[in-house]
Amino acid sequence: MSGIAGIIHFDGKPVEPGLVEKMTTAMAHRGPDGIHHWVKGSIGLGQCMLRTTPESLEETQPLTNEDASLVLVMDGRVDNWEELRGELLGRGAVLRDRSDAELVLRAYQIWERECLPHIDGDFALVIWDARRQEAFCARDRMGNRPFNYHWDGKTLAFASELPAILALPWVKQEPNEGMLAEMLAWDCYSRDETLWNGIMRLIAAHRMVAGHQGPRLEQYWQPNLWATLPFRKDEEYIEHYRELLFECVRRSSRSHRPVAIEVSGGLDSSAVFCVAEHLRRSNRLLTQGINGYTFGFTEEDGRASELPYARAVGEHLGVRIHEIPPSRMPLSWFTERARSGRQFPGFPNTSMYAGLWQQTVAHGSRVTLNGQGGDQWLEGSRAYYAEALAQVHLHRLYDYLKTDATAFDARQAVNWLIRQGFFPLLPVGLQEGLRRLIRRVRGSGTSNACYWLSPRMEEVIRLRRERILPPHHRRVRSVGQRTLLETLNDAFGAQVAEDLECLGAHCGSEMRYPLHDPKLVHYAFSLPERMRLRGDRTKYIHVQALKNVLPEMILERKSKAEFSIVFREHLDRMQAILTETIPHERNAWVDRDGMARLFRAYRDNPQAGSPLWILWGLYGCHVTFR
Repeated sequence: MSGIAGIIHFDGKPVEPGLVEKMTTAMAHRGPDGIHHWVKGSIGLGQCMLRTTPESLEETQPLTNEDASLVLVMDGRVDNWEELRGELLGRGAVLRDRSDAELVLRAYQIWERECLPHIDGDFALVIWDARRQEAFCARDRMGNRPFNYHWDGKTLAFASELPAILALPWVKQEPNEGMLAEMLAWDCYSRDETLWNGIMRLIAAHRMVAGHQGPRLEQYWQPNLWATLPFRKDEEYIEHYRELLFECVRRSSRSHRPVAIEVSGGLDSSAVFCVAEHLRRSNRLLTQGINGYTFGFTEEDGRASELPYARAVGEHLGVRIHEIPPSRMPLSWFTERARSGRQFPGFPNTSMYAGLWQQTVAHGSRVTLNGQGGDQWLEGSRAYYAEALAQVHLHRLYDYLKTDATAFDARQAVNWLIRQGFFPLLPVGLQEGLRRLIRRVRGSGTSNACYWLSPRMEEVIRLRRERILPPHHRRVRSVGQRTLLETLNDAFGAQVAEDLECLGAHCGSEMRYPLHDPKLVHYAFSLPERMRLRGDRTKYIHVQALKNVLPEMILERKSKAEFSIVFREHLDRMQAILTETIPHERNAWVDRDGMARLFRAYRDNPQAGSPLWILWGLYGCHVTFR
């Protein structure tokens, strides 16, 4: 990943010499191909370059137009470069080179603030517009590139990573109590804050215009919930999905070096690799070649090992899949990462990728593709009951009941009909009232209490819930879209994605996600729920579309890898830290008895999700603010 940084004084104060350089030095790992700056009066911009496409070899940033009235810094690429180039030339634009940065600068020159609908891809960018005396900032639709910023009333500072902003003398390093409470409670809501007061994140699919009056933010993209598809038969949905998937993999493969692809052996990453290999054999791939990589977990690692499945993919294609041992980072690694990065140090199940990505770079790759997005957009839910009831498709309703009764049992099928069919169609107010009644009858009104938190932090998280999640419900075309909207706006998912991006940048690898492409996401919002889930077969459309592409062993797979072992290797030895050291040093955060209770809950069931994640979150916050 490349990186961007900048300082814009709107009061006319000159940028202090060496200050922008200090920002780019704080994230120099993002610029193995050079770091450059543009400073003029009160404006200072910097860019750290990692070249990952043939066109990027012609790219120089910061990039200005002919009279320097526009200056661009960008971390990203344009996936519709062919179409955008043709569109710009048709409007009389003069392109000085083939770089994506040139395309973006000219797009802004023609369409100004409305340029983003013309640009597909992953990007975080800033264009200083001297004519308007304002900065135009934007982040890609899915938030695959990071963008942090700080506004103090007269100065905008921005950067790809937090240390670059925290390096500025006027930025105070004050903990953000609200975000800290979210992390400690493991109850994430905010998508635009960081753990530091005053340092914000630009939300995915948002643009920001900053001028003398301060930043003004606006969402520029969201899926059209009312778009309809001209398909009547399942085969038509499946064929269109197949075409989209092949095109998304093709576009994401553009590189001047071989592309690495993670092959876990699951349906998603295996699909990306197999589709890429089919494209390569038909000379449609936009790279010199591809290499597959998988984690070499051993049998002793239990359900974490997926080697039989990954090997089946290699045998099916007649290619080698590199087996790389997962990185088992010591606690000291997380402590140092928190100290140097001034942010939450990540999780053991993300840090295990470090060695794999370093190996892909050693083999000459700068781009890594994976299957991220498949679980989010293709898993499906039993909302097909509500869809059938709402559309009065009684024959489909009967088919769903019959299929589920066969795969599970009749009682379970009827239960789903009530809970996933009738209940979601009730008025929202009635749904909320019934939920409250059920909780009261079951005596679970306090089941969400964060008993390990101090009274102060419990109060903070209560207020966060009320402030950040106002009671509103966006109107949807189908019940299944509600789950997809929650996924699209998931705060925790956004944080994990940014952590992975940062780790990849440190390793020198750019991460790309064909199954997370906005075109596929938009298609997912238009799909009937029955195309995602049928009986016990999740990702139905995905499986049907790839019947002649994936090996049978993968097509029939319904299990998933489970990586709690990489957490347990640490947590099993951390009882004293978690139940004595942290309660002693962080008594304003946590309750000692509550922490002991939480650790017992983890010890009694080490694979249970919540205690494991909560304990690691507490430790991560502890070392971040040490």
